[in-house]
Parts: sequence; C-alpha cells; structure tokens
Amino acid sequence: MARHCLCLDLIDDPTSIARYRAWHAPGATPPAVIRSIRAADITSMEIYQVADRLVMIMETGPAFSPLAKAAADAADPDVRAWEALMDQFQKPLPGGGGAGKWRPAELIFDLSGHRTD
Repeated sequence: MARHCLCLDLIDDPTSIARYRAWHAPGATPPAVIRSIRAADITSMEIYQVADRLVMIMETGPAFSPLAKAAADAADPDVRAWEALMDQFQKPLPGGGGAGKWRPAELIFDLSGHRTD
C-alpha cells in the first residue's frame, strides 16, 4: 500500500467553499465518481480543509497508476462532468507547473524514522 498526499486551493469565497463541501458530503458525490476512484485501486481517500487549502490523503493498492487513472478519467463523461463542476471552486497552487490541479506534497517528517534513545 502506498500513501499519497496532495494539495489544492479553493477559491477564497465562503459561499463557494460551502458549496464545494456540500458536493463532498456522503451521498452528494456522484456514484460514477466514487466508482472511478475505487476502480483505480484507491483504497482510502480523505480530504482535509483549512481555510481555502485542501489536503488529500490517498492510500492506493499495487494496481494504482496515476497515468492510468488520468486516462480513465479523461475517457469517462461522468468524471469529466464532475471535474468541470469542481473547477469552478478550485484554483491551482502557486508555482503549479502543469502537473494537474492536485499537487503532490513532499514528505519532510516521519515520526517512525526518529528514535528517542
């Protein structure tokens, strides 16, 4: 299992952020989007928010491929519609570089690598 941490900003508008959050409530995200996530061997996904910053934590199985997921999403009209809807709420992080709207975060601290003795 692999863990991925990805970041994205929202448009800094309370009404827009409330709408974005509502779309992510249980039962509000379209079933086709949930199926596409699970079909990509994403076994766990959580999105955290602080102000207008989002942090997504994903755990993936051995069959997960970001390139295959992107290709599958591009070929799925339901996922494309979802992404178009979400685009109205999201904005790229500064220094983007065109690698997709969610940017991978770099791990800089892992407690398991520190000893106390």
